[in-house]
Amino acid sequence: MKLFVGLGNPGPKYENTRHNIGFLAVDAIADRHGFSPWRGKFQGEICEGKLGTQKLLLLKPMTFMNLSGQSIGEAARFYKIAPEDVCVFHDELDLAPGKLKVKMGGGHAGHNGLRSTHEHIGAQYQRVRIGIGHPGDKRLVSNYVLHDFAKADQDWIEPLLAGICEGAPLLAAGDAGGFMNKVALRMQPPKSEKPQPKPVPRRPEDTGAQRPETKVEHKPETKVEDTTSDPLARLAARFRKDRP
Repeated sequence: MKLFVGLGNPGPKYENTRHNIGFLAVDAIADRHGFSPWRGKFQGEICEGKLGTQKLLLLKPMTFMNLSGQSIGEAARFYKIAPEDVCVFHDELDLAPGKLKVKMGGGHAGHNGLRSTHEHIGAQYQRVRIGIGHPGDKRLVSNYVLHDFAKADQDWIEPLLAGICEGAPLLAAGDAGGFMNKVALRMQPPKSEKPQPKPVPRRPEDTGAQRPETKVEHKPETKVEDTTSDPLARLAARFRKDRP
């Protein structure tokens, strides 16, 4: 069995905040893959199901972010799940919104949810880092992560969650690269092929063919009938004929 954990804060007040992107991720996986209903246990909410042949437990700690490790530690110990089989979905300030990376082990980089997880199961667990962007000033971080997503953020949140759901069986099977590729394809779908230009008609000389001869018809010159013997009248008639 593997344990997928979504980090966030409980309650309607925090439901749509950037800090709760981990909750959104595991909720989407549970809905898409037909997991059991959520129920309260291990100071959190859990549900169970399968991704491919892999049995999976989903967990949302209800301890608030700073104490997430307590809930994760209880669940992991109860089911005898090794840290290497724990995967934590969390918000990542150092990645642009919608970017996603998978990492095994390492530090917590000041993230309070990861800090608490380190304290209870050590550092050798897998993380799915979900980018939410940075406000640009460290002093603004706390308000930024606890603020609701902007309406425009739905443009990347929806395809991101769809990609996470599609790639979740690969992640459960240990194929982190395949999982990230599924998400990337959802975020940047391949562009449709450009229409091919119409072929330019080939000239006869390009093919070695001879051009057909063009016959020019010569119309007989129309003579002006001399209807008068007056020399001046004949000159005027000739002038009219010669004018363009």
